[in-house]
Amino acid sequence: MAPSRGVDWRLAWAVWMRNFTVYRRTWTLNILPNFFEPLLYLVGMGLGVGFYVREGMNGVSTYLAFIAPGLMAASAMNGASFEVTYNMFVKLHFAKTYDAFLSTPVQIEDIVMGELLWAVTRALIYGLAFLVILAGFTLAGTPMLSGPGALALPLALALIGTLFALIGQLFTSKVNTIDLYSYYFTLWLSPLFIFSNVFFPVDRFPYGAQIAWFTPLYHGVRLTRGLAQSRFGTEELVSAAWMIAVCAALLWIVPRTYRRRIIR
Repeated sequence: MAPSRGVDWRLAWAVWMRNFTVYRRTWTLNILPNFFEPLLYLVGMGLGVGFYVREGMNGVSTYLAFIAPGLMAASAMNGASFEVTYNMFVKLHFAKTYDAFLSTPVQIEDIVMGELLWAVTRALIYGLAFLVILAGFTLAGTPMLSGPGALALPLALALIGTLFALIGQLFTSKVNTIDLYSYYFTLWLSPLFIFSNVFFPVDRFPYGAQIAWFTPLYHGVRLTRGLAQSRFGTEELVSAAWMIAVCAALLWIVPRTYRRRIIR
Protein backbone atom coordinates (compact mmCIF):
# COMPACT_ATOMS: atom_id res chain seq x y z
CA MET A 1 0.00 0.00 0.00
CA ALA A 2 1.47 3.34 -1.04
CA PRO A 3 1.94 5.97 1.67
CA SER A 4 -0.67 8.69 2.01
CA ARG A 5 -0.17 11.57 -0.45
CA GLY A 6 -3.39 13.52 0.05
CA VAL A 7 -6.27 13.71 -2.40
CA ASP A 8 -5.71 13.64 -6.16
CA TRP A 9 -8.83 15.47 -7.32
CA ARG A 10 -8.62 14.05 -10.82
CA LEU A 11 -8.80 10.50 -9.44
CA ALA A 12 -11.49 11.44 -6.91
CA TRP A 13 -13.51 12.78 -9.85
CA ALA A 14 -13.03 9.42 -11.61
CA VAL A 15 -14.59 7.68 -8.59
CA TRP A 16 -17.49 10.16 -8.75
CA MET A 17 -17.95 9.51 -12.46
CA ARG A 18 -18.11 5.75 -11.91
CA ASN A 19 -20.93 6.26 -9.40
CA PHE A 20 -22.73 8.69 -11.70
CA THR A 21 -22.56 6.22 -14.59
CA VAL A 22 -24.17 3.50 -12.46
CA TYR A 23 -26.78 5.89 -11.05
CA ARG A 24 -27.96 6.93 -14.50
CA ARG A 25 -29.18 3.36 -14.98
CA THR A 26 -30.71 2.85 -11.53
CA TRP A 27 -32.07 6.22 -10.39
CA THR A 28 -35.71 5.20 -10.77
CA LEU A 29 -35.17 2.43 -8.20
CA ASN A 30 -33.34 4.66 -5.72
CA ILE A 31 -35.49 7.78 -5.72
CA LEU A 32 -38.46 6.28 -3.85
CA PRO A 33 -37.27 6.13 -0.21
CA ASN A 34 -35.02 9.17 -0.29
CA PHE A 35 -37.39 11.66 -1.91
CA PHE A 36 -40.98 10.51 -1.57
CA GLU A 37 -40.85 9.67 2.15
CA PRO A 38 -40.23 13.31 3.20
CA LEU A 39 -42.76 14.42 0.58
CA LEU A 40 -45.38 12.15 2.12
CA TYR A 41 -44.60 13.61 5.53
CA LEU A 42 -45.02 17.10 4.08
CA VAL A 43 -48.47 16.29 2.73
CA GLY A 44 -49.63 14.07 5.59
CA MET A 45 -48.32 16.08 8.52
CA GLY A 46 -48.41 19.52 6.93
CA LEU A 47 -51.96 19.31 5.59
CA GLY A 48 -53.25 16.78 8.14
CA VAL A 49 -51.87 17.94 11.47
CA GLY A 50 -51.59 21.45 10.08
CA PHE A 51 -55.38 21.59 9.83
CA TYR A 52 -55.53 21.48 13.63
CA VAL A 53 -52.51 23.69 14.31
CA ARG A 54 -53.95 27.09 13.57
CA GLU A 55 -50.95 29.13 14.71
CA GLY A 56 -47.44 29.07 13.37
CA MET A 57 -44.33 28.20 15.38
CA ASN A 58 -41.10 30.07 16.02
CA GLY A 59 -42.19 33.03 13.93
CA VAL A 60 -43.30 30.91 10.95
CA SER A 61 -46.85 31.73 9.82
CA THR A 62 -48.20 28.20 9.21
CA TYR A 63 -47.40 24.69 10.41
CA LEU A 64 -46.88 23.56 6.80
CA ALA A 65 -44.24 26.26 6.30
CA PHE A 66 -42.68 25.34 9.64
CA ILE A 67 -42.04 21.68 8.83
CA ALA A 68 -41.16 22.09 5.13
CA PRO A 69 -37.53 23.29 5.56
CA GLY A 70 -36.88 20.57 8.14
CA LEU A 71 -38.17 17.90 5.78
CA MET A 72 -35.96 19.31 3.03
CA ALA A 73 -32.95 18.99 5.36
CA ALA A 74 -34.02 15.42 6.20
CA SER A 75 -34.26 14.62 2.50
CA ALA A 76 -30.63 15.72 2.03
CA MET A 77 -29.64 13.69 5.09
CA ASN A 78 -31.29 10.56 3.69
CA GLY A 79 -29.79 10.99 0.24
CA ALA A 80 -26.25 11.19 1.61
CA SER A 81 -26.71 8.52 4.29
CA PHE A 82 -27.97 5.74 2.05
CA GLU A 83 -25.03 6.22 -0.31
CA VAL A 84 -22.28 5.95 2.31
CA THR A 85 -23.83 3.12 4.33
CA TYR A 86 -25.25 0.15 2.41
CA ASN A 87 -23.75 1.17 -0.94
CA MET A 88 -20.25 1.72 0.39
CA PHE A 89 -20.39 -1.46 2.48
CA VAL A 90 -21.28 -3.54 -0.57
CA LYS A 91 -18.44 -2.00 -2.58
CA LEU A 92 -16.02 -2.59 0.29
CA HIS A 93 -16.94 -6.16 1.29
CA PHE A 94 -18.92 -7.88 -1.48
CA ALA A 95 -18.24 -6.28 -4.85
CA LYS A 96 -14.60 -5.56 -3.94
CA THR A 97 -14.88 -2.34 -5.94
CA TYR A 98 -12.29 -0.59 -3.83
CA ASP A 99 -9.79 -3.40 -4.29
CA ALA A 100 -10.13 -2.82 -8.03
CA PHE A 101 -9.65 0.92 -7.54
CA LEU A 102 -6.51 0.35 -5.48
CA SER A 103 -4.95 -1.72 -8.25
CA THR A 104 -4.82 1.54 -10.24
CA PRO A 105 -3.15 4.83 -9.23
CA VAL A 106 -6.24 5.59 -7.09
CA GLN A 107 -5.49 5.68 -3.36
CA ILE A 108 -7.73 5.49 -0.30
CA GLU A 109 -7.94 9.26 0.06
CA ASP A 110 -9.20 9.53 -3.53
CA ILE A 111 -11.85 6.87 -2.89
CA VAL A 112 -13.07 8.54 0.30
CA MET A 113 -13.26 11.95 -1.37
CA GLY A 114 -14.90 10.59 -4.52
CA GLU A 115 -17.54 8.80 -2.47
CA LEU A 116 -18.03 11.92 -0.37
CA LEU A 117 -18.58 14.06 -3.47
CA TRP A 118 -21.03 11.53 -4.81
CA ALA A 119 -22.96 11.39 -1.52
CA VAL A 120 -23.20 15.19 -1.53
CA THR A 121 -24.47 15.01 -5.11
CA ARG A 122 -27.17 12.57 -4.00
CA ALA A 123 -28.10 14.88 -1.13
CA LEU A 124 -28.42 17.79 -3.55
CA ILE A 125 -30.53 15.79 -6.00
CA TYR A 126 -33.18 15.03 -3.38
CA GLY A 127 -32.86 18.30 -1.48
CA LEU A 128 -33.15 20.46 -4.59
CA ALA A 129 -36.09 18.42 -5.88
CA PHE A 130 -37.78 19.16 -2.57
CA LEU A 131 -36.86 22.83 -2.91
CA VAL A 132 -38.54 22.95 -6.31
CA ILE A 133 -41.72 21.59 -4.74
CA LEU A 134 -41.61 24.25 -2.02
CA ALA A 135 -41.12 26.92 -4.69
CA GLY A 136 -44.19 25.52 -6.47
CA PHE A 137 -46.24 25.78 -3.25
CA THR A 138 -45.05 29.38 -2.87
CA LEU A 139 -45.99 30.31 -6.43
CA ALA A 140 -49.40 28.68 -5.92
CA GLY A 141 -50.10 30.97 -2.98
CA THR A 142 -48.94 28.84 -0.03
CA PRO A 143 -45.80 30.65 1.16
CA MET A 144 -42.98 28.22 1.93
CA LEU A 145 -40.06 30.44 0.93
CA SER A 146 -39.64 34.08 1.77
CA GLY A 147 -37.10 36.52 0.41
CA PRO A 148 -33.64 36.11 -1.10
CA GLY A 149 -32.32 33.88 1.69
CA ALA A 150 -33.83 30.90 -0.10
CA LEU A 151 -31.20 31.30 -2.83
CA ALA A 152 -28.58 30.07 -0.35
CA LEU A 153 -30.48 26.87 0.46
CA PRO A 154 -28.45 24.75 -2.02
CA LEU A 155 -25.32 25.63 -0.04
CA ALA A 156 -27.02 24.57 3.18
CA LEU A 157 -28.14 21.29 1.58
CA ALA A 158 -24.58 20.62 0.39
CA LEU A 159 -23.28 21.25 3.91
CA ILE A 160 -25.88 18.87 5.38
CA GLY A 161 -24.97 16.26 2.77
CA THR A 162 -21.26 16.62 3.54
CA LEU A 163 -21.81 16.24 7.29
CA PHE A 164 -23.99 13.14 7.08
CA ALA A 165 -21.83 11.60 4.36
CA LEU A 166 -18.78 11.85 6.61
CA ILE A 167 -20.67 10.46 9.61
CA GLY A 168 -21.91 7.55 7.50
CA GLN A 169 -18.46 6.90 6.08
CA LEU A 170 -17.02 6.76 9.60
CA PHE A 171 -19.68 4.24 10.69
CA THR A 172 -19.09 2.11 7.59
CA SER A 173 -15.37 2.03 8.30
CA LYS A 174 -16.07 0.50 11.71
CA VAL A 175 -18.64 -2.24 11.00
CA ASN A 176 -18.01 -5.78 9.75
CA THR A 177 -21.59 -6.92 9.09
CA ILE A 178 -24.30 -5.24 7.05
CA ASP A 179 -26.94 -6.07 9.68
CA LEU A 180 -25.56 -3.34 11.94
CA TYR A 181 -27.03 -0.69 9.66
CA SER A 182 -30.44 -1.40 11.17
CA TYR A 183 -29.04 0.18 14.35
CA TYR A 184 -27.64 3.13 12.42
CA PHE A 185 -30.96 3.95 10.82
CA THR A 186 -33.28 2.99 13.69
CA LEU A 187 -31.27 4.28 16.65
CA TRP A 188 -29.47 7.20 15.00
CA LEU A 189 -31.19 8.66 11.93
CA SER A 190 -34.79 8.02 13.04
CA PRO A 191 -34.40 9.75 16.44
CA LEU A 192 -32.67 12.64 14.70
CA PHE A 193 -35.59 12.92 12.29
CA ILE A 194 -38.12 12.99 15.14
CA PHE A 195 -36.27 15.14 17.69
CA SER A 196 -34.44 17.77 15.61
CA ASN A 197 -37.02 20.55 15.37
CA VAL A 198 -38.54 19.15 12.18
CA PHE A 199 -42.10 18.73 13.50
CA PHE A 200 -42.06 20.73 16.73
CA PRO A 201 -39.66 22.87 18.79
CA VAL A 202 -37.58 20.50 20.91
CA ASP A 203 -37.44 22.98 23.80
CA ARG A 204 -40.81 21.54 24.83
CA PHE A 205 -38.83 18.70 26.42
CA PRO A 206 -36.74 19.21 29.58
CA TYR A 207 -33.24 20.08 28.35
CA GLY A 208 -34.44 19.23 24.83
CA ALA A 209 -32.74 22.16 23.11
CA GLN A 210 -29.51 21.63 25.05
CA ILE A 211 -29.32 17.95 24.07
CA ALA A 212 -30.38 18.59 20.46
CA TRP A 213 -27.65 21.24 20.12
CA PHE A 214 -25.06 18.45 19.99
CA THR A 215 -26.82 16.62 17.13
CA PRO A 216 -26.21 17.33 13.41
CA LEU A 217 -29.73 17.44 11.96
CA TYR A 218 -30.84 19.99 14.55
CA HIS A 219 -28.34 22.46 13.13
CA GLY A 220 -29.24 21.54 9.56
CA VAL A 221 -32.92 22.19 10.24
CA ARG A 222 -32.21 25.46 12.02
CA LEU A 223 -30.08 26.63 9.11
CA THR A 224 -32.52 25.65 6.35
CA ARG A 225 -35.51 27.09 8.21
CA GLY A 226 -33.72 30.38 8.75
CA LEU A 227 -32.71 30.63 5.09
CA ALA A 228 -36.19 29.66 3.88
CA GLN A 229 -37.57 32.59 5.85
CA SER A 230 -34.64 34.88 4.90
CA ARG A 231 -33.59 35.00 8.51
CA PHE A 232 -29.86 34.57 9.05
CA GLY A 233 -29.00 35.68 12.55
CA THR A 234 -26.77 34.46 15.33
CA GLU A 235 -28.51 31.08 15.65
CA GLU A 236 -28.15 30.26 11.98
CA LEU A 237 -24.54 31.45 11.94
CA VAL A 238 -23.71 29.28 14.97
CA SER A 239 -25.34 26.26 13.30
CA ALA A 240 -23.38 26.78 10.08
CA ALA A 241 -20.13 27.15 12.05
CA TRP A 242 -20.92 24.02 14.12
CA MET A 243 -21.49 21.94 10.99
CA ILE A 244 -18.37 23.24 9.25
CA ALA A 245 -16.23 22.51 12.33
CA VAL A 246 -17.52 18.92 12.60
CA CYS A 247 -16.99 18.38 8.87
CA ALA A 248 -13.40 19.62 9.17
CA ALA A 249 -12.70 17.21 12.02
CA LEU A 250 -14.24 14.27 10.17
CA LEU A 251 -12.34 15.10 6.98
CA TRP A 252 -9.18 14.52 8.97
CA ILE A 253 -10.42 11.36 10.73
CA VAL A 254 -12.27 9.42 8.00
CA PRO A 255 -9.46 8.85 5.44
CA ARG A 256 -7.12 7.68 8.19
CA THR A 257 -9.75 5.29 9.51
CA TYR A 258 -10.22 3.74 6.06
CA ARG A 259 -6.48 3.46 5.55
CA ARG A 260 -6.16 1.49 8.81
CA ARG A 261 -9.21 -0.62 7.92
CA ILE A 262 -8.02 -1.62 4.45
CA ILE A 263 -4.35 -2.14 5.35
CA ARG A 264 -5.00 -4.54 8.23
